[in-house]
Amino acid sequence: MTKRKILLQFDSDPHASVFDAVVAVDAGVDQLLQYSEVEPTEVRELVHGAMFTRGPQDLLNTAIFIGGSNVSAGEELLKQVKACFFGPLRVSVLLDANGANTTAAAAVLAAAKHVELRGATAAVLAGTGPVGQQAARLLARQGAKVHVASRSLDKAKHVCGVIQQLVAGAELTPVETRTSEGATAAIKGAQIVIAAGAAGVELLSSDARAGSRALRVAIDLNAVPPAGIAGIDVMDKAKERDGLICYGAIGVGGTKMKIHRAAIQRLFTANNLVLDAEEVFAIGQELPS
Repeated sequence: MTKRKILLQFDSDPHASVFDAVVAVDAGVDQLLQYSEVEPTEVRELVHGAMFTRGPQDLLNTAIFIGGSNVSAGEELLKQVKACFFGPLRVSVLLDANGANTTAAAAVLAAAKHVELRGATAAVLAGTGPVGQQAARLLARQGAKVHVASRSLDKAKHVCGVIQQLVAGAELTPVETRTSEGATAAIKGAQIVIAAGAAGVELLSSDARAGSRALRVAIDLNAVPPAGIAGIDVMDKAKERDGLICYGAIGVGGTKMKIHRAAIQRLFTANNLVLDAEEVFAIGQELPS
């Protein structure tokens, strides 16, 4: 008898994400068990409940999704989940808190369609936010030189340090963008710019964008007006504007959704997978363009 696919959704927020639940159902999950306001101290009991109710041969039909709006909290939950496993008693787990991994993967894959990432220079505006950090990490992993831009230089330096611990040989430059001159400096020499800021905040003006001769691809992940990169429409998907290849949030969003569903489905192919930023990106690379 084939076991039903059960997904445990761990969410650090007061209400488990409806968005993530719908994606899980659309990805073919048979039974979704949602847990909200999950604390690290509660993880062990929840995971053991998933591990000890099925034999090792059936554990590939049980998996864990870690969501929530707080990426740091999600990373801590992932750490606690992995600490529960031993021997063959383990289940596969996906981290996509705040949609950071799947969104960053989709953005970097969009850039890679037009620019060879190895050796390229990329600027990530709001590079200390949840999506920005993951985008910078993935770009560095692919061999790009990354300008990590933030209103706070200290935060940008901190994120560069974190990524350098994860990606050996990463070439990262922290840039402060508190002023319009800072944003211009952030994209200087860059072929790629990804804006990953808060909703409704313009990070790059049209003048700054037009003044960068090296820039070839501009990706704005903000879906709420005004655009994070002036002049980009939310629906843009490889749209040429003033000599630039442009992507808006919805233009990237279709790929993000495909990656999200594919990652959920991948969980049920084995019981020992840990899908973080790099693994999610690799799943995106496998999808038909």
